[in-house]
Amino acid sequence: MSLPASIEKPLARFFDFMIRERGLSRHTENNYRQQLTASAEFLVGAGVTKWQDVDAAWVRQIAAQAKRERLKAGSIALRLSALRSFFDFMVSDGALAANPAKGVAAPKQGRTLPKNLDVDEVNQLLSVDADDPLAVRDRAMMELMYGAGLRLSELIGLNVRDVAMRKGDLRVIGKGDKERVVPFTGMAKEWLFNWLKVRNQLLKGPEDALFLSKLGNRISPRSVQKRMAEWGQKQAVSSHINPHKLRHSFATHMLESSGDLRAVQELLGHADLSTTQVYTHLDFQHLAKVYDAAHPRARKRKNDD
Repeated sequence: MSLPASIEKPLARFFDFMIRERGLSRHTENNYRQQLTASAEFLVGAGVTKWQDVDAAWVRQIAAQAKRERLKAGSIALRLSALRSFFDFMVSDGALAANPAKGVAAPKQGRTLPKNLDVDEVNQLLSVDADDPLAVRDRAMMELMYGAGLRLSELIGLNVRDVAMRKGDLRVIGKGDKERVVPFTGMAKEWLFNWLKVRNQLLKGPEDALFLSKLGNRISPRSVQKRMAEWGQKQAVSSHINPHKLRHSFATHMLESSGDLRAVQELLGHADLSTTQVYTHLDFQHLAKVYDAAHPRARKRKNDD
């Protein structure tokens, strides 16, 4: 659709400003251009000829149209975000008195549940039987992520002094710099011990980090992600392997075995129990079934009609 100059020129000025002054990335520029063009085409098709005629009601209609197009909540939120940024620019440029998109809320986005590995897949992934330092390090990292339910940032942030091998616990710094102590035993403990025996082979100088790169410094998040994905392929695991999937598998398997939601919350370092419920596939229907099966006043008597 051909857009009138009164609609198109302000958009061109906006993108010129964002790219030149704000350093907008090419990816973000493409996303914003796509969303703003769609909004502009909808408005022009509805008879709007200049941005000054757009009010909050029009912005809500743009969101409603996006919903009719069956866009996902995240895409609708992006469209509204692009509009807010554009109208902020128009206000600062003196072309508008106020931002009409400011008070229009984006639709709530459903929290997607990350997929977990089943126990057989975990065993298949962790049957790494190599003895070179990098392979030992990788297995130790995977065993620890699955054995202690660590976040990726927590894993790479570990220092040697944070490990108490004899007691079998880790001092972990989680979100918001909150410290917690996490137990680790079994294979996680065994392979962490194996790694500590060969760690000096990668050490190039003073370095506190528990897990080192082949250059001898603290391993990066990207390197961990890449190595885990490669091990998933080497071990012929059908699903894509990433650090978060190991953490989620830990949470799911712990809950399935123990049923102790509070304990899993503590182990994961969640401030809010509802976050743990999402991680572990718990929902009200599941809780209701547990209640009905367990509570003495909930069970129906056999002779009840």
